[in-house]
Amino acid sequence: MPSPDFILYLQHGWADTSDAMQQFGEILAPHHLVIAPNLGWLKTWLRLEPLITQVESQVTATLEQYPTTPLRVIGHSMGGIIWLELLNRHPAWCSHLHSLILLASPIGGADAARIIDPFGLGIGIARDLGINRRALAEKIAQQIPTLVIAGDIDQGSDGTILVASTQFDYSQFIRVELPHPQLNAHPDLIPLIQAFWENPVISPPSPPSLVCTLIQQLRQVEGITDAHPRDFPRSQKITNLGDGLELRLWKNALGVTHVFLGDKQGQCLYGGFVGWKDASGLEQCLEEIVRQCGGREWGIDN
Repeated sequence: MPSPDFILYLQHGWADTSDAMQQFGEILAPHHLVIAPNLGWLKTWLRLEPLITQVESQVTATLEQYPTTPLRVIGHSMGGIIWLELLNRHPAWCSHLHSLILLASPIGGADAARIIDPFGLGIGIARDLGINRRALAEKIAQQIPTLVIAGDIDQGSDGTILVASTQFDYSQFIRVELPHPQLNAHPDLIPLIQAFWENPVISPPSPPSLVCTLIQQLRQVEGITDAHPRDFPRSQKITNLGDGLELRLWKNALGVTHVFLGDKQGQCLYGGFVGWKDASGLEQCLEEIVRQCGGREWGIDN
């Protein structure tokens, strides 16, 4: 039996099985060998490590059988996280990948997971999905052409995953009006994926700017997680930062601190939050930003 031109791996995510993605893959790429590992609906609620090991075993067997056949990989939500972890463990696999497509994967950490398990105590899969893997994703995307597709149905999220948490440098990005559950196998994704496959390139990083620098500084704060822009109007301006930028803060009813960057048109450029245990680290970062930008001294509780 001749080797296929491509092997297409599709990986489902949390609270799902492989059925929809297997069917989607066969429609998307009828001439590929389509493999969609089924992790089991219940197991996706528990721990990430056994799921990674399960997929790892299957991919290892595939590469042994087809050592020269290139792989195309599509991961939905947690499925994308699994593939990032696999490629981190097996850097040699990167040379086998033609491309990587992440559908609504919470690369920066899922905000809902951080809310469920704010102290990282290990509450089900929340502990694993709340981790910020943006640096890992950027390292891999510099080697493998990567496409990110994010859903946006409420001006900031697909109803489950924030648009901001899916984004990272060196990847191409497409925003679609689809809710999270439909992003694993919606027919509207087919032309987007096929167009990317025809021209899989590694995207350059964002050009240097004050906004990018400030966002990068904020995302380096221990425990920070991207926040939904819907809370931006509730925030209060703390200081101007130059270039028409404003630094804004808001605390919710539980005392969780949210920081926002806005522009002079009142648009939210970035939002993030930290839990109580990481509030001091955020305050130090914000004080440094204010000093760098020539703003006034202040405190989170001011």
